[in-house]
Parts: sequence; structure tokens; C-alpha cells
Amino acid sequence: MEGLELTVLLGVSILVGTLLAPRLRLATPLVLLIIGLALGFVPALRGVELPPETVLLLFLPVMLFWESLTTSLRAVRRSLRYIVPMSTLLVVASAFAVAGIAAAMGVPWEAALLLGAAVAPPDATAVAALGRLLPARTFMKLKAESLTNDGTALVLYAIALSLALGGQITPWSVTLTVLVSYVGGAAAGIVVAAAAYLLLRRLSGTLAINLTLLLVPFTAFLIAELIDASGVLAVVFAGIIVAWVSPRVTTASSRRQADAAWPLGVYLLNGALFVLIGLEVQHVVHEISPAQIGWLSLVTVGAWLALLVVRYLFQLLFAPFSRPPAGAAAGPRHRSRLVSTVAGFRGAVSLAIALSVPTVTAAGAPLDGRDAVVFVTAGVIVLSLLVQGPLLVGVVRWARLPQDDADLDEIEIAQRAISAAALAALDDLALEHGISDDVRDRARRDGYEHLELANARALERQRQTLLNREIAELEIVIATTDDDAVRADTSTTSFVAPSGAAAAAPLEMLASSTDVDVAQRSPIVRFDEASRLRLALLGRKREVLLRLRREGTIDDLVARRLQSGLDLEELRLDGARAPR
Repeated sequence: MEGLELTVLLGVSILVGTLLAPRLRLATPLVLLIIGLALGFVPALRGVELPPETVLLLFLPVMLFWESLTTSLRAVRRSLRYIVPMSTLLVVASAFAVAGIAAAMGVPWEAALLLGAAVAPPDATAVAALGRLLPARTFMKLKAESLTNDGTALVLYAIALSLALGGQITPWSVTLTVLVSYVGGAAAGIVVAAAAYLLLRRLSGTLAINLTLLLVPFTAFLIAELIDASGVLAVVFAGIIVAWVSPRVTTASSRRQADAAWPLGVYLLNGALFVLIGLEVQHVVHEISPAQIGWLSLVTVGAWLALLVVRYLFQLLFAPFSRPPAGAAAGPRHRSRLVSTVAGFRGAVSLAIALSVPTVTAAGAPLDGRDAVVFVTAGVIVLSLLVQGPLLVGVVRWARLPQDDADLDEIEIAQRAISAAALAALDDLALEHGISDDVRDRARRDGYEHLELANARALERQRQTLLNREIAELEIVIATTDDDAVRADTSTTSFVAPSGAAAAAPLEMLASSTDVDVAQRSPIVRFDEASRLRLALLGRKREVLLRLRREGTIDDLVARRLQSGLDLEELRLDGARAPR
């Protein structure tokens, strides 16, 4: 099939999957995978293959970079005790468990080890696409784990491939490979991020800034590959660093353009990838002899079950070394481990590793077990997405994990903090920019109204939270006592509404303004002054917002969300002031 025909087919498939997913109440990636599997029955499409270099060099850098940009650095720092062992030791344990089972079922040991390296790491893009219904903290930990574990898997793959091709493996060579992969990948990402920071400081054009950001993941991946380091880690390090420094070296217009373009591009790449995985699975199935399909299907199920069991047992055994939240009960921790186990999806990276296995050895002989590696890896991906994906919905409901409202609390804190800081700096900013007293006073009234509204919203949410808690406690009483006891308890249960200064008083909305004496002061001048003052206040708010993020008072994603609102206001003011 020609490239243009395939491009149109992928676009139509993504559109159909996007329209069908809400109607079928399934995640869009699952629908796209099913569409790819169905398209594989068309004879003309069976020749479509997913080149591993396409995934590793085109799809992966962009998707990993975007996931890194939208990852909370504070959450990563707080969860290092979870992320480090899960992205290193668990990957090794999973790889050897799968290799042991596959070898016991008849797969040659070298090929079995290659298979273990391929299916060991959960995929970042699959986790990001299917794990959105998880609590924010659980989702961020799982996402951070899946962003970093590919480096471990690729190191294992390099070692296993060297064994399969007849190379010599020594403890020193393994240590050197690990160090080069991790240290070299991190160094490449840091260097590229530093270079991007220095360049972005000198750029002001929207297109130039975003083109620079687009080059960052590919450059980091390329440099890491040139020194035989982990391109995945290079992209992740570069993305996290750029996400931290970009608010100070990019503009509001460039950020708005990036926030619109990147999600669409990543969605298209992600959708195309799931369709191509479905096509590749059909291609692999038709390449395997019918006599082997039954045996390899059993190996696939065994490998998939081994991944689930090892992931759960690893979390269980590692629990004494982790730091559970204060007051956390054993029941919720057990349910959380089960949710994390089911949410460990495999995806395109695993298939790319499997397809990268060469067909012949260094001596020119066929590599024994290569077809088994590709078939089982593809089967594990399908089981992971089509079984664990729908299952995760029910498991999350069963787990009843505590609702994570920390982001709402931090949004309220940040909104009040930046509004109060802007009001505190109002007089100085008005003096600095030559603003008249009436414009300054009007801005002060608007600021106080905005602050009152933020306080009222926070108070109302606290009242609603308290009410929901009392309702939940009442439901427990009803479920655990007889009717008489319930009536006795409910007769003494009352809700005390906040009073005094804490009460949510109705806000007075100003619907009129003072008359404007056109003869004394032009409305255009007043409007220009008001716009300049508001832009100065937005600058002050942004400074306070970034300080709150830097101090750890609010999360990176909370700061990003609020900054988006400030950017919209800045662009609106700049557009209103622009000559027509």
C-alpha cells in the first residue's frame, strides 16, 4: 500500500475510533486497536508492517516529550522511593520471570530473554491514554514509572541480544552498559535542555520558540543514540527540565500555540500507533505457521499472567521499604497495589523492541526463536490493552481509592495568593506606569471583588465537602445499625453552617461605572491605562505563581493550569490594545 493511501486510512480510522469510543463507552485506544485488528483481515493490508525505527525515532520522542512536559516534577521527587525500584528492579524481575516461563514452555533461552526484555516495561503512552480515570497521585506515579523504565528494558535488550548473537558478556561489560545508558542518557537530556534554554532566552517569535521546542526531543534522542546511551531517558530528562524553565523563557502566545498544537499532534500519533499495532498483530499471526499458533498462544497467556503476578508481588514485598501516607490503612494500600497491577499496560515500545530483533546471527544463521518473540510480544500487548483496559474501570470502582482533591485546594490557594499579591503591588505599579487615580481605584475594586469571589468559592467547596462527609457517615450508620438506632442517630445529627466572617455572604456585583468626562479625559486614554495596568498586574501574578511552584506550595500542573488562564488574559488585553 502506498504511503498516501496508508496516511488517509490511518486518518479515517482515527476519526471513526474517536466517534465510536464515546458511543461504545470504551477508551479510544482500545477502539483504535480493534479497528487495526479488523483492518488486518483485508488482504491488501496484511503487508503493512510497523518498522521499529519508526516507533523509536518518530513516534516515541514526540510522545515521551509531551508526557514529560505534563508530568509533575514535585510528584516525581516525592515518589522517588516508588519510581526508582519500579522502573529498575521490577523491570529486571519481570524480564527474568517471563524468560523463565517462556524457556520452560519450549522457547530457546536467548530468545526467551529477548522476549522478557521486550514485554517487561509498561508503556508510557498506553498508561497516559488509559489511566486517566485513576486518582491524580496514583496516575502521576504510574506515569513517571513508565517514562523511565524503558531505559532499563533497552539495557536488558542489548545484553540479551549480545548473548543471542554469540557475544561475550562479563560483569564489567554489563556495568559499563548500564552506566553509559543511564548516565549518558541523563547527560544528553540535560545538555540539550540547557542549550534550548539559552536559545529560547534570545527568541521572541511564537513560531521560532515552538520550532525550537519541537527539535528538543529529537536532538536529545539523537545525541543519546550516538553515544550508545538511552534516548528515552534523554527525552524524559530534557522534557522535565524544559517544563520547569519554559515559563520564564517563552511567551504567552507561544505557550497558547503549543498547548493547542501538541495535544492534537500527540493524539494523532498515538491513534495511528494503536491502529498500526493492530495491523502488525495480524501481520505477525499470518507469518506464523498454524501448527505453532496454539503453542505460542499458551506462551503468550503465561507471559501475560507472569507480568501481572510479578508486579503485584513486587509491590507487596517492597511495601515495608516504601513510605505510606500518614494514617493509611492496610485495606486501601492493598487495593491500590491491585489497581497499579492492572494499570501496567504494555504498548508500542515493547513491539518496537521485539521487531528490532534481527532475523540472523552474526554468523549468518537464522536466529532461533525470533518469530516466537514477535508473536508473544504482540499477544501480550493485545491482552494488556483489551483485557486490562476494560478491567481497570471495574477495579478502580471496587478499590474506592480516596478522592484526591489536593489540586483543587492548591488552585484556590494560588488564586487567592496571586490576587492578594497583585492588590498589594497595585499602588506601586500604578505609579510606575503613570496610571491615573480613577483607573487605579477601579482596578482595586475589581481586584477585591475577584478576591472575594475566590474566597466565597473556597468556602462553598469546604461547606460542600463537610456536607458530603456527614452524608457518607450517615450512610455508614444506616448500613450498620437497625432502623431504631438509625432514627435515633439521625435525629441528633445536624449540620452547623459557617457563620460570622466565615459565612459565604452574597457578593455585590457592580453593574455600573462613574460617568466619564470626555472633555477632561479621553475614554481611549483611560482604556489604554487600564490595559497597561492589567498587564502589569498579570506580570506580578505570574511572578508570584512561579514562586509558589518553586517553593513547592503548589504542584507544577496546577501552576501550568493557572498560567494558561493568565496567558489568555494577556493575549486578550494585547489584542484589544492592538491597532485595527
